[in-house]
Amino acid sequence: MKKFAISLFCLVALLPWFARAALTIEITQGIEGAVPIAVVPFGTGGNRYTPPENVSAIIAADLARSGRFAPLPEQNLVARPVDIGEVRFQDWRTLGVENLVIGSIEPAGADQYRVQFRLFDVFRGRQITGYSLPASAEGLRYVAHRISDLIYEALTGQPGAFATRIAYVISESLNGKKTYQLQLADSDGYNPKTLLSSPQPLMSPAWSPDGRKLAYVSFEKHRAAVFIQDIFTGKREELAAFAGINGAPAWSPDGRNMAVTLSRDGNPEIYSMRLSDKTLKRLTVGPSIDTEPVWSPDGRSIVFTSDRGGSPQLYRMPVQGGRAERVTFEGNYNASADFAPDGKTLAMVHGESGKYRIATLDLDSGLLRVLSDGSLDESPSFAPNGSMIIYATEAGHRGVLAAVSSDGRFRQRFSLQQGNVREPVWSPFEKRD
Repeated sequence: MKKFAISLFCLVALLPWFARAALTIEITQGIEGAVPIAVVPFGTGGNRYTPPENVSAIIAADLARSGRFAPLPEQNLVARPVDIGEVRFQDWRTLGVENLVIGSIEPAGADQYRVQFRLFDVFRGRQITGYSLPASAEGLRYVAHRISDLIYEALTGQPGAFATRIAYVISESLNGKKTYQLQLADSDGYNPKTLLSSPQPLMSPAWSPDGRKLAYVSFEKHRAAVFIQDIFTGKREELAAFAGINGAPAWSPDGRNMAVTLSRDGNPEIYSMRLSDKTLKRLTVGPSIDTEPVWSPDGRSIVFTSDRGGSPQLYRMPVQGGRAERVTFEGNYNASADFAPDGKTLAMVHGESGKYRIATLDLDSGLLRVLSDGSLDESPSFAPNGSMIIYATEAGHRGVLAAVSSDGRFRQRFSLQQGNVREPVWSPFEKRD
């Protein structure tokens, strides 16, 4: 668990390989009043060919996972139009469907496709948006997620986050030996890829602002170290390997600096490192343990965890250094902060009465809201559009991932058939090659 006390973690091997099992998602709490929507199976030239991915099914699953929409089951569709001329809006109004998605997938060369879709307002009988997008056979899932993003934004006014990724750590026992893997996957758990494999634990994955790199903590050469790795090329760089603790890396919003926890001067303190030349600037000073820094989205301040008041709580200070101001007061444990994209809210692990749950804090009003219902929830991370928070928890004596909407009304759980999943972090919006 990513608790307040810092642990030293080890990494022995750098071994990129593809995982065999994807995370499976179970919706555990829906939202009453989710908007009814119909996603019709996309046309495939009169079934003359079968694309490698069911694009319409991916879109429907994305919209359902958002908690904002209730896709009509495929067996309940009254028709299967492919072109606008085939749409009879009255039929869909009868079912109470508010929005309709139709589309087609056409071959466009060797292993290439052209995906077209239209989104309609059923009750007004008009098109809201529509696009034609190119896709390789391998990239069809990504294009499906992009279409989901376009639909979500057209209907909510908020960018969708379906075409993003999550990183997380898996631990499992194989042939009596413990192994740990740093993995990344699409936001729906598909296309998992293992970036690192080790017989020792891994911790603290952190995405770069452009979504191309991950920072993490390892213990190569028998000492703690912070590394940065390019997720596309596999190239990596050792960032911090001082005597003592090197942990909790956090990128600045402009990608030029990294906040880290170091004990090079004897006590765990927060430092800022300029990545261009690895120049260090110490930000905190004192006898307390200061750790888990996170940058505000505007890059002006850092929130971190400290026991300087007698128990782990969250504090905020300017990035130039200076006086730290306490921001959490409810409960005897508040740690592992993450900023919402708008900078107005913090997600955190909130401990009270022996239970650790995910909570949010409105920084203006000071209102704290507990969102999760577990007893050992940890490592919250906001989706880049602020709509959901992913975190780690336990179910059936195993570590799993879970997600809760930022208002607490919608919940889902990600799990593997084997192994424990920990330390999730949601990627920023990405531009993929």
